[in-house]
Amino acid sequence: QVQLVESGGGSVQAGGSLTLSCVASGDTSSIIGVGWFRQPPGKQRVWVARVGTNGGTDYAASVKGRFTISRSGAKDTVYLQMDNLKPEDTANYTCYAYTTTMIWGQGTQVTVSS
Repeated sequence: QVQLVESGGGSVQAGGSLTLSCVASGDTSSIIGVGWFRQPPGKQRVWVARVGTNGGTDYAASVKGRFTISRSGAKDTVYLQMDNLKPEDTANYTCYAYTTTMIWGQGTQVTVSS
């Protein structure tokens, strides 16, 4: 079984940066890919970015060019570097890992003020 714990959320002004971390523990060798979703206040959760075991990355159009997802060499930590943040990036960010099932972290809040 895999467990995920996020950190790095907080409050920042528009144009600022934050880096989220997601540490995986347990049977990390079973992880095929990892990524992030976010849920803005009062809205549905949406996918943000992912990175596969081969290092390939994908991004939602709304964050492409501003966010960078990466994975540590040991593959037990995934980062989401968020630059040029906008108020519409305000959301609860949750990391996920997929093995034979989807596994979710508990989420971390990001608030961007104008």
